[in-house]
Amino acid sequence: MSLGEFDLIARYFARHAARGDVLLGIGDDAAVIATPADRRLVIAMDTIVEGVHFPVGTAAADIGYRALAVNLSDLAAMGAEPAWMTLSLSLPESEAQWVAAFAQGLFELADLHGVALIGGDTVRGPMVITVQVAGYVETDRWLTRSGAKEGDLIFVSGSVGEAAAGLSVIQQSGPGAAASRSLRQRFLRPQPRVELGRHLRMFATAAMDISDGLLTDLDKLCAASNCGAEVDVGALPISAAMREMFDEASCVDYALAGGDDYEIMFTVRPAQVALVPAGCTRIGAITKGKDVRCIRDGLPVTVRRRGYDHFATKDSAP
Repeated sequence: MSLGEFDLIARYFARHAARGDVLLGIGDDAAVIATPADRRLVIAMDTIVEGVHFPVGTAAADIGYRALAVNLSDLAAMGAEPAWMTLSLSLPESEAQWVAAFAQGLFELADLHGVALIGGDTVRGPMVITVQVAGYVETDRWLTRSGAKEGDLIFVSGSVGEAAAGLSVIQQSGPGAAASRSLRQRFLRPQPRVELGRHLRMFATAAMDISDGLLTDLDKLCAASNCGAEVDVGALPISAAMREMFDEASCVDYALAGGDDYEIMFTVRPAQVALVPAGCTRIGAITKGKDVRCIRDGLPVTVRRRGYDHFATKDSAP
C-alpha cells in the first residue's frame, strides 16, 4: 500500500516526543526546543544513498538504524550527548510496509540514546536519507580533531575493518557462518560510541570517528592538528571473525582503509594512558612533520590504499 506524504508522517514519524525539552515538535513549520543554559549545542548531519552507502535491497530496518548511527557517531567523537534529530526521506515509493520497518529501525536506536525526532521532510525521488542530529556538551569539554601533539599516543576503540569486511560478505553472498553474520551486522548496524566519547572528553587531546577508513581519517586528524603519525600495523585490533573469513593481507587492508566502522580514534598524552578504558587499543603515536606512516616490527610498510573519497577519480578511487 502506498501512502501520501502527510499520512506517512502522521502514521510512522509523528511520535509524541519523550523529551521534556521539545516544546514544539512534528506538525508545525519548525520545531522549538529548550537548550540548557550551561551547555553548547553540537550539530552533525550525514546523508546515505542507496547503492553508495548501502547495497540495493538492504532491509529497511537496517537502513533506518544505520542512518541515525552514522550521525550519533559524529556526536560521540565530539564528546557530546545526543538529544534531537530531523529526517529528510527521499523514496521512489511510499510503500507502507517498507516505511514501517524503516521507522522501527530508526526509533530502535533513537530510543536507546534518548533522541527525539522533531521534524524533517519527505519527497519522491531516489532513495536518499539525510539525518541531522543535535545534542550538547559542557562549555569547556568538547573534543576536536585539532588538539593532537607530538608524543601523543593514538588509540582506537573496538575492532577496525569489520564493517568493510561485512560489506564484502554481503556483496558476495557469503556463507551464513557465525563469523559471516557477525561481520554483516557490523556493517548494517554500527554501534555509535556515545558513552566512550563522553568519557574521552575529560582527557583526550583529539578525536574523530572512523568513517572513510582509518588512514584517511588519521590524515584528516593530523592535518587539523598540524602533525604527523606512525601506525603500527601489527597492533591493529583485528577481530577473530575477520581472521576466520579473510587472509592477513585482506584483514590489514580492511582495517587501514575499509571505513564504516564508526569506532573512535583518539589521542592522549602518555601520562593519561591509565584513563583509557578497556576495549581501546594503542595503535601508534603522533610525530613531528606531516606524514602518516605505517610500520611493522619497526620497518616501513607500504599500504595498498588509504580509504574512501566520494569525489576521487576512477584512477584514484579505492
